[in-house]
Amino acid sequence: MARGRAPQYDEQRALILSQAARLFAQQGFMATSMNQVAEACGLSKAALYHYFRDKYALVAHIAETHVRQLLEVVMRAQADCEQPRALLALLIQRFVREYASAQDAHRVLTEDVRFLADEDRRRILDVEREVVARFAQAMHALRPELAGRDLDKPLAMLLFGMINWLFTWFKPRQGLDYEQLAPMVADLFLHGMLDMGLPAPAAGAAAPRRDSRSTEPTRTPT
Repeated sequence: MARGRAPQYDEQRALILSQAARLFAQQGFMATSMNQVAEACGLSKAALYHYFRDKYALVAHIAETHVRQLLEVVMRAQADCEQPRALLALLIQRFVREYASAQDAHRVLTEDVRFLADEDRRRILDVEREVVARFAQAMHALRPELAGRDLDKPLAMLLFGMINWLFTWFKPRQGLDYEQLAPMVADLFLHGMLDMGLPAPAAGAAAPRRDSRSTEPTRTPT
């Protein structure tokens, strides 16, 4: 009979991933060793290898789990809300909150995916493209003329840049935390998007591409 997993297996695995993400985010993938991960988790190196075969397996799992969680956030918001303005506001708020609780994993996604093999990297980037495409579609629903001028993707990328940079400078303090900041970010972006003028099409420009599913990934960091 096969031996079952110990009751603490999933908790220990989650701790390993959390500590590895923290070390990768602080030191970088190349500068972090399995010895350091084991020490941070209070494990022997042999025990660590029981959970993950090497550093590569750790970074691949962290990046893919995080980007799939971001896609899940988007899909849940779309299931919860259909009205275009409310949906885009909900997407922005939920992403700010998600990033606030997963900054280390997000840093791994944006900085360390380049160390993965082509097949693994493509699989992760395909999920990123889907996340960006769904944001672009939400913007198109709010302002349909964006897609006709091929502006839904650039606006989606501007929004991701706005959210990503937030976590490089903002420090929660008494009176203002991420929960309070999330609706402010949504209001700021929505008012700007709804009020902005549209540039005239460039002379001789090619016919606009309307399929936002071909959107490139964020490459910020998910």
